[in-house]
Amino acid sequence: MKLGILFSGRGTNLNALIDACKDDKYPAEIAIAISNNPNAEGIAIAEAAGIPVQVINHKEFEDRDTFDAALDSTLKEAGVELVCNAGFMRILTSGFVKNWHNRQLNIHPSLLPAFKGLHVHDRVLESGVRLTGATVHFVRDEMDEGPIVAQVAVPVNADDTVETLTARVLEAEHQIYPMAVRLVAEGKARVQGERVTIQGMPDSKTGPLFVPALS
Repeated sequence: MKLGILFSGRGTNLNALIDACKDDKYPAEIAIAISNNPNAEGIAIAEAAGIPVQVINHKEFEDRDTFDAALDSTLKEAGVELVCNAGFMRILTSGFVKNWHNRQLNIHPSLLPAFKGLHVHDRVLESGVRLTGATVHFVRDEMDEGPIVAQVAVPVNADDTVETLTARVLEAEHQIYPMAVRLVAEGKARVQGERVTIQGMPDSKTGPLFVPALS
């Protein structure tokens, strides 16, 4: 399956997917990586890996519709079958989301539906919860909504800071995203209604993949 990776910053999840795709048995390959930020560090990561990379700077477009149209056209020209948002800090229009319905994934640094939106780790620490994590889901119009493909749990330690918790959750993201993409690329993760069922995996036939807490 040909992947199109959308990113805006450091590109750490982009790098995790690049590493996964190096395995000859992995069922996907990255056709293109696209950033809306010309200064994104992830651009160098893609170039170093020999991945075709393109900058589509949202600031050069008059509105969201024209930006999303350019994004959509570039992905299709590259033969992309599955779009993977990897730290892509843009809210996409309903038209774009509709065009890629059940063909676009996003990763969010919490156990959705808890802690949607920005400043997740600050809010997690303020809340006093003992468990957080990361979620990979299919994209819908509403922010951080959509059928969940996979989740990984991460404990919140008593002495955690935003920095330490961010680092630990990010490590978990790098594990769960390639796993979720594999399930979709192999046709094992399927959307039925607004829920994902996982085929051919023990104890996971009626819901998303769940990975227990990582230390």
